[in-house]
Amino acid sequence: MTNSDDFEQRVSRSIQASITTKQSLLSSTEVVSTVVRVSQLLVDSIKQGNKVFLFGNGGSAADAQHIAAEFVGRFAFDRPALPALALSVNTSCLTAIGNDYAFDVVFSRQIEALGRPGDVAIGISTSGNSPNVVHAVSVAKKAGLRTVALTGCTGGKLKNAVDHCICVPSSETPRIQECHILVGHIVAEIVEQTIFHE
Repeated sequence: MTNSDDFEQRVSRSIQASITTKQSLLSSTEVVSTVVRVSQLLVDSIKQGNKVFLFGNGGSAADAQHIAAEFVGRFAFDRPALPALALSVNTSCLTAIGNDYAFDVVFSRQIEALGRPGDVAIGISTSGNSPNVVHAVSVAKKAGLRTVALTGCTGGKLKNAVDHCICVPSSETPRIQECHILVGHIVAEIVEQTIFHE
């Protein structure tokens, strides 16, 4: 028989941990100013006819898909679609590239095929060290794309590899991922409102 009181305590602790991390996010002037810069970058890029690529592994792949859907579908109101693509969704591409080349290039190969100067590449990695994400932003930079990373507190290898790194002030993967979606929602809202309601 389970102890419902113990479960309630666990639930409360998790919610409090999430709130505490988000309060740290709010208190970080560096994070807030970076989110502002990334939002402006996306507005400018999309207005110029460019597109957004998002990519990551596991939960970060799901976050990339979620954020891309907010752009292509809608966030808060009906409006024309915005050009965003999650690079984790084409299983034939992923398995062919992983099998024929290496898993480290499953994202970079797609950027090589689809990316153009002025596009924005957003790599998501809680550690900041996922090899295929780090390699993809490197290839993106060389191809003239603007680069952004969503990471945890240290930023890992991505911190110095991208133009803008949003480092969530936590080392706990669930808390980092919760903040990544929060940031994705904030950016989607700003971009949508700015482009269509200026």
